[in-house]
Amino acid sequence: MGLPGLPAIRGRVQAGASLAPVTWFRVGGPAEWLVRPADAEDLVALLAGLGPEAPFMVLGAASNLIVRDGGLPGVVIRLGGAFGGIVVEPDGLIAGAAALDAVVAQHAAQAGLGGLEFLSGIPGSIGGAVAMNAGAYGTEVKDVLDWAEVATVEGIHRLPAAAFAFAYRHAALPPRAVVTRARFRAAPGDAAKIAVMLGEIRASREATQPVRARTGGSTFKNPPDRKAWELIDAAGCRGLSLGAAQVSEKHCNFLLNTGGATAAEIEALGEMVRARVLAASGFALEWEIRRIGVPA
Repeated sequence: MGLPGLPAIRGRVQAGASLAPVTWFRVGGPAEWLVRPADAEDLVALLAGLGPEAPFMVLGAASNLIVRDGGLPGVVIRLGGAFGGIVVEPDGLIAGAAALDAVVAQHAAQAGLGGLEFLSGIPGSIGGAVAMNAGAYGTEVKDVLDWAEVATVEGIHRLPAAAFAFAYRHAALPPRAVVTRARFRAAPGDAAKIAVMLGEIRASREATQPVRARTGGSTFKNPPDRKAWELIDAAGCRGLSLGAAQVSEKHCNFLLNTGGATAAEIEALGEMVRARVLAASGFALEWEIRRIGVPA
């Protein structure tokens, strides 16, 4: 459909759509335009029709994200079912950008393919995992990625892993590009043993992280040779709160919405933690959670 200022596409377009219900923190204001392209071709048409200056961003599982209370100007793109397919191959699999990381890990395990178990420890989707070189349990996307396809105004491009210049929690995507799918290497193995490894990762997460809370995953990046949570704990921030936002007692590199928190409270609490860690240890923690949008 077409709306003023937006190109006509086959997918769904909503004005002023609330984003809080789709973020893990359950906070944040509305999107000026929320757009769900019908497929990759529709996504290319959208990007081409927006023009080079029009603001847009892609919202995946919204698991590692704070949407500020004033919402997001411009176009917010969400990739739906057409981008969620998973194809298992003898030595790997191809997953759409909207496929959840944990689901991809499960498909690999069921096919007796090892090496992708770490994805079950990442609360997000494949597009975001590629875009930020997500990692867990000693493995990162860069270690297993063969290629990823991205949509641009010119069409769909398949790029080898080396093209993304991966670094810690970072990938260099082409300008105004959107990841649409990716291929991951995996090695045939014992399906039962792989299933046990998945179970161990799940149990570890349940035991050490507030996985059932309104949270956003790891808040800060680990400084070189240090653990962010240890610095936060040493600075006396475990359980620290601001309004309804709280530093998790279970894992203090996680922030929580204990009920009714605003995005501003969560972000301000994070800045309080950064200030205390800097004063206590001299380390300036960098945000791993993305903070986007405008204040209330």
